Amino acid sequence: MTEEDLQGGLEAVRSRFDLGEYEIEAYLAVLDHGELTAAEIAERTDVPQPRVYDTARSLSESGLVELRESRPMRVLAVDPAEAFAGVQSTLSTLLDRLAERYQTPARGAEAVSLVGSRPTIRRYLEDVITTAEYELVLSLTPALLARFEEQLQERRDGGVTIELLLAPAEDAPAPEAYDYGRVATEARARRGVTTPVVAVADGTYSVYTTHGALSDEEEDRYGVIFNRSELGFLVSAFLNVVVWPSATTLSECRGDRPFPRHYATTRRCVADLADADGEFHASMRGRDVESGRRRTVSGAVVDVSVGTNRETATITLDTGEGLVDVGGQVAAIEDLEADVIAVDRGCPPEV
Repeated sequence: MTEEDLQGGLEAVRSRFDLGEYEIEAYLAVLDHGELTAAEIAERTDVPQPRVYDTARSLSESGLVELRESRPMRVLAVDPAEAFAGVQSTLSTLLDRLAERYQTPARGAEAVSLVGSRPTIRRYLEDVITTAEYELVLSLTPALLARFEEQLQERRDGGVTIELLLAPAEDAPAPEAYDYGRVATEARARRGVTTPVVAVADGTYSVYTTHGALSDEEEDRYGVIFNRSELGFLVSAFLNVVVWPSATTLSECRGDRPFPRHYATTRRCVADLADADGEFHASMRGRDVESGRRRTVSGAVVDVSVGTNRETATITLDTGEGLVDVGGQVAAIEDLEADVIAVDRGCPPEV
């Protein structure tokens, strides 16, 4: 269906259902009785007597009733299955085409976008989840976990590291009743509905909203979409430093992914390497902290460290020409701000 066909179809559906208050009342009355005269329609509805004939003829032109030009004129109901057959077919085709256009929210060049529709916010959440290549950081309600369970399991099976926080904790499934390992590398639960709903893919593409924005009771709702890495980092940093440490662990299975592994943030790389045995090599791509130029370094991992509250994480590489300290986004004390990290045993993998 072309753009012109789509617009034409929408217009056809709009005009087909463009019934006024009098037309709706008269139509329902005729359906109830099967056949009525103009006078009987006026008696059984609020349609004024002078408007009954015009209303009946309008319904006839729409194919919803038939007129028997007798004295008095009689209005006969048409089987709704027959009356709406054409629009049902058109609407079904329209829904298929519209659904195709609805699959992926638009991601323009804007650094920040504001959306105010619950369905749109949910679509952005799904898009963040399904487009993650290396890492996902999520703060969801248990209901959203159920909604996106299939997508999360697919990303998990694809090797994506997933840190999942659920709130409110009292609604989260108990670990003995739910296999969190299927959908998350690590899962935690946090009290209260004040915890925001957040999804961050690979430290760059993220959605931030509130519990209230996704409920039917909340009228003032919004979702903020961040498309650039620096701003996505602000959201993930907020989760890492403020929200995540105050949550209770439900499940953890970090060591189950094979190497080589890819990361978008040093913090998760450090968390994995700190728990693993053996020697590792890494390749990291990012910006030189002093010059801002793009740079790639490779070498043996000789040290990893993380701040007390996970606010910093550093990986030290021996490149063969000296030691290079690598930090995450907006790094200042390290030599390199990395946005792509690849780690393997034996030799540095490509990035």
